Amino acid sequence: MRSIVTIKKTWAAWALTLALTLLIAANAPAQTREIRVGGTGRTTALTVAVGKSQDVHTEKGFVDVIVSDPDIADVNPLTDQSLSILGKKIGTTRVSVYAENKKLVGIFDIEVTYDVTRLTNELNRRFPGSRLRVSPVNGRIMLSGEVTDAPTLDQAVTIARQFGPEIINAVSVASPQQVMLEVRFIEISRNAGRELGVQWNRFGEQSITNVGNRTNGLPVLATTEQAAGLISGAAPFGFILGRIVANGSTTDVMLQALEQRGIARSLAEPNLVALSGDTASFLAGGEYPIPIAGTFGQITVAYKKYGVGLAFTPTVLSRGLINLKIEPEVSQIDTNHTIQVVNGVSVPALTVRRAATTVELRDGQSFAIGGLLQTVNQNQVEQLPWLGTVPVLGTLFSSKSYQKNQTDLVIIVTPRLVRPGRPGDNIKSPAEDTAPPNDVDFFLMGKTEIAPSEARIGGAQQSHFAKAESRPFTGHMLDLPKGGISDGAIQ
Repeated sequence: MRSIVTIKKTWAAWALTLALTLLIAANAPAQTREIRVGGTGRTTALTVAVGKSQDVHTEKGFVDVIVSDPDIADVNPLTDQSLSILGKKIGTTRVSVYAENKKLVGIFDIEVTYDVTRLTNELNRRFPGSRLRVSPVNGRIMLSGEVTDAPTLDQAVTIARQFGPEIINAVSVASPQQVMLEVRFIEISRNAGRELGVQWNRFGEQSITNVGNRTNGLPVLATTEQAAGLISGAAPFGFILGRIVANGSTTDVMLQALEQRGIARSLAEPNLVALSGDTASFLAGGEYPIPIAGTFGQITVAYKKYGVGLAFTPTVLSRGLINLKIEPEVSQIDTNHTIQVVNGVSVPALTVRRAATTVELRDGQSFAIGGLLQTVNQNQVEQLPWLGTVPVLGTLFSSKSYQKNQTDLVIIVTPRLVRPGRPGDNIKSPAEDTAPPNDVDFFLMGKTEIAPSEARIGGAQQSHFAKAESRPFTGHMLDLPKGGISDGAIQ
């Protein structure tokens, strides 16, 4: 569809032209640029922002103006040598200007784009230290140049989307954008328990009668000879055994009185590296299968993850700040709580401790997440009916146990800005700081690994360490004697 505008040199036409000019000025109050075109038949490329107009002057007069697509741009003649072009919609069109006798005066290739000039001014005002460039590309806005950090880039893209929905991001970030997260999972587990019970086992010639049986892991006895072997000293710690023989029968009495306390410490130290704005994850554990019944009876298997897990998303801010979104999780299989799923298959539950937080730290600073406390109290009573409830004497026919487990989880996190090593650098593995011990060190001294200072002079171990010490140090902390490795040898 083309739009043809013909200029007639009458007072009515001049009045209509003036009215249209005033209407355009009211709808497009932005600043108007003037472009002069000289030469008959010359093609000129022209960029117009949506909602704004530009004035075009020709060296020769014209009487007709043809617009290829009036939905993209609107043309209004001002005089016989000037016209105003108003951008209406994103796209391209062509405007042809003719003189009398259909003689071509000029051709304008019009591209209507978003208002990149206004966007450029807004970005320069908001981010004076950045070198951002804005240009229209095929109906889109392209951002290029360089910014100081990732948050500035995110804000610039957000502002650009207010001017146009489609943004081409070609901006580079000057500061280092790789973040290494050092995480330490420290779990302190304390347990305390008390147990008191009496077990009666009566043996005949080839039979056993259990009274108030609470074997606690002891094997079931099948013959009198095996029972006699139990009396010989195979009972676990905390058991006192006695035997009563009368009328050809043998009765073993097992008295268990045990009090226990313990503490356990587990530690995981994953190190993860991620680009600013990306997410890195870590899992040290496993997956257990869960059978799932389908619609037509078929069985499929899904897997559930458990163990020590971590997911974090770093964002490098200005002035050396690092924004961290971190989600640590510690889970383990709980066999005390199961559910029947398919064909009587039992699936265990999971005991999960999970945290999610967002913090801002500088390079090398640390923070800790604590208080993930879990306490489990277990009381169990096994007794004979009626006899076990008799005061005082009922203790001889019952077994009671009490167990308390308390676990506290602390997570320490340290972010660091890192760069890759130089080409040709050899990074040493953790095993290169030690060597296998000889027979004397292993059997007599009880050492499972030795330090460089303990290597044999002139032997193979010395050459191994000499080769290892020429490389950059990295790896894990090792349980070595003090003074075995110089300060700073292990990072």
